Amino acid sequence: MSKLRVEKLTKIFGENDDKALKLVNENKTKEEILDMTGATIGVNQATFEVNEGEIFVIMGLSGSGKSTLVRMLNRLIEPTSGNVYIDEDNVSAMNKKELRDVRRKKISMVFQNFGLFPHRTILENTEYGLEVQGISKAERQEKAERALDNAGLLPYKDQFPDQLSGGMQQRVGLARALANDPDILLMDEAFSALDPLIRRDMQDELIEMQKTMNKTIIFITHDLNESLRLGNRIAIMKDGEVVQVGTGEEILSNPANDYVKRFVEDIDRTKVYTAQHIMEEPAAVTQSEEKPAEALRIMTDEGMSNILVVDGQDQLIGYVTREKVEELLHSGHDDISSIIQSDVPEVDSGALIDDLFDVIHESETPIAVTSDEGELEGVIVRGNVIGAMTTDTQFDVIETEEEEINE
Repeated sequence: MSKLRVEKLTKIFGENDDKALKLVNENKTKEEILDMTGATIGVNQATFEVNEGEIFVIMGLSGSGKSTLVRMLNRLIEPTSGNVYIDEDNVSAMNKKELRDVRRKKISMVFQNFGLFPHRTILENTEYGLEVQGISKAERQEKAERALDNAGLLPYKDQFPDQLSGGMQQRVGLARALANDPDILLMDEAFSALDPLIRRDMQDELIEMQKTMNKTIIFITHDLNESLRLGNRIAIMKDGEVVQVGTGEEILSNPANDYVKRFVEDIDRTKVYTAQHIMEEPAAVTQSEEKPAEALRIMTDEGMSNILVVDGQDQLIGYVTREKVEELLHSGHDDISSIIQSDVPEVDSGALIDDLFDVIHESETPIAVTSDEGELEGVIVRGNVIGAMTTDTQFDVIETEEEEINE
């Protein structure tokens, strides 16, 4: 369901904006309009929708218009033309009072430079937006402390910004924005000023926080790896235009034009593609009631040194090895239930391939891909992961040698 909708949003800087807007509607290029009018096109007829509860990333190189675009969503920059709808209310047509209410209650912003007041404590900084709204001291302190607790910063509430690291200061900025409990969170290059390791930590924290807070987040970045890591969907901008909107996989697999293709050509696809792309049907499975002789026959026919065990609803139980099954067969046991081992590595289908290398390296069995209910959906063997690491773009089918399958 759409939470925010943008229709032909345009921003022209300079004089002759009426003439420039006419040329925009005639599909003239940014350079042509600059030559003919002296006006600069900041954003050119941007059109997209943001779904409720998703992280929507707007990315592009410096000068692409992404920061101008995000500031038009709450009218920090007034659009030249076009409309922005939040819950189908037209923000572009609101008067000052209506716009102020939207900024206070529905939409908050986190900036790159943290924007903290150096003379206020961390708690006072976090309370600031609530203070502006006229919320009572007790209520705003309660909400601010809750936001700081969620950000892991409550013990630092009485300290001042210069006593915290850059990453911690950015978390305060995020907590301040969340203290208002907004529907929509705008994050403009929020992590760009941080050191690489701190930046990665902040990305992890945002992903974890989003699992519980489920906000609609519009995240601005010039970093494609960051956008692919965070975004449910991504909008790529060039010269003020939105040239493609899609998931990371869609953009990598089907770039809209040569610009997007060049933009993504050096991306490590193992950090985008998931277990779903390289998993396969298990060659065979068995059940705990299976007789040792039958289990051994299946493993011999398929050339397997171990086999996964499932119950009647295809939920994963564990695995048995050929060696243990042979021992049971010689000792006359009726079934294989007593030798089932449960240490099968499990992932869901959304796990990144990049996160599977260490798992498969340390495992004696294939990786089991299971659903939330524990149902076995597929397996990933070592050859698949190695193949993914060396494959350029084709993840749909990865050829695997029989001896790799049997590892």
